[in-house]
Amino acid sequence: MARDFDARRSADVEEDELQEQSLETLKAQRAGAAADLGDDMDALEAELDLPDAEVRDEELSLRVLPRQADEFTCTSCFLVQHRSQLADPRRTVCADCAA
Repeated sequence: MARDFDARRSADVEEDELQEQSLETLKAQRAGAAADLGDDMDALEAELDLPDAEVRDEELSLRVLPRQADEFTCTSCFLVQHRSQLADPRRTVCADCAA
């Protein structure tokens, strides 16, 4: 937006008042939209049939193995990789991250 710096400053005060009023209007609209969104989400969730909804409340059990002797942890992606994927032994970076 172009601005005339030679113009009187009273116009700036009017613009500031308009911006404050529009800011208050936007805040009121945002609060109204947030309230509407919360109501719509409940109705939307009721309409959706999620395929894994029955699994959501179950506790998952997974056996986690510690890093093996022939594996390393990449210092770039932090994934545990097999030694065959080691691209830079000094930096301990896997082939995918070195590329």
